[in-house]
Amino acid sequence: MEKIVLGLPKGSLNNVNRGNTYQLFKDAGYEIRGYEPGNESYEIEVLNDNEIKAFLTRPQSTPVELTRGMVDIAIVGEDWVKEESVSNDNLITKIGDLDYGQTRLIVAVPNESPYSSLTELFRMNTGRKTPILCFTEYPNLTRQFIMNNDGYKEIFGDAVPLVQVRGLVDGDNDMVQIINSDGATEVYIAKGADLIVDNTQTGSSLKKAGLVELETIMHSSSGLYAGPSCVDKKMDKAKMIFEQLYGAITARKHFDVKFNVNNDMATVVSSFLVDNSYCSDEPTINPGKKYSQINVLIPKNKFPEMLNGIKNYDASSIIRNDVKQYVK
Repeated sequence: MEKIVLGLPKGSLNNVNRGNTYQLFKDAGYEIRGYEPGNESYEIEVLNDNEIKAFLTRPQSTPVELTRGMVDIAIVGEDWVKEESVSNDNLITKIGDLDYGQTRLIVAVPNESPYSSLTELFRMNTGRKTPILCFTEYPNLTRQFIMNNDGYKEIFGDAVPLVQVRGLVDGDNDMVQIINSDGATEVYIAKGADLIVDNTQTGSSLKKAGLVELETIMHSSSGLYAGPSCVDKKMDKAKMIFEQLYGAITARKHFDVKFNVNNDMATVVSSFLVDNSYCSDEPTINPGKKYSQINVLIPKNKFPEMLNGIKNYDASSIIRNDVKQYVK
């Protein structure tokens, strides 16, 4: 099979404190070199799968690389995919969500602003002589969101806000201008911008910059996405990769628990675990001469109450292990 070209994210999605995509691939069983967090190289080796060719990609440019066939599949946040898809007729297909790298795309203004919504911002600036300036890394999504706003439509109708991406300018309403930023978007408020559109996880960096959220445009998390070049056998391979990765994601939410109970209590304890949804499937029972070992895969958030429960049945030799892979 022709190699499938995989884009692996640079930045926050490969950070030990947030995404750590490198560790996700390791947990999924891939031996990967050149992608260690903080020490990534642009050409990455997947040592135990010669059907994968991997490259480092920047989240902002990953959707373009997908639509152009430069990579077949990539891990990227949904926010960046939506930003590209606004003007590119949905050429990118979502294979599946990977349930990490959660963020929100929000509208923010200075703390001292009198607005409680974007609609109020436009209404309270009616008749203004200078442009309303918005800085963002998401000019397409921002323009779409602004044009759907009631306050904007009341004042400007169907006029298209001006968008400037470096030297390129588009749009006919120069009283609302959306300027592309290249990161650190919040600093533009201090330099005179009226509002920004930016992604945030906790909102703490916005508060430090003296900003307050007005509205949420969308929620986003990372996923595995395919471009138009990913078809037939490549798509089959992409789905296999997703299943491996998702198995590792799912495993992080479970413990593998083993413990002993007297033989005459084994079926009672098994029923207790099933009735209380303390296991993914039916528990495994391995009987011995006097004791039976029970093995159960349990969601991490249910472990404390399960532990209290099995102690009532005199469970002993309780062992709890992390799980690396869980494919349902």
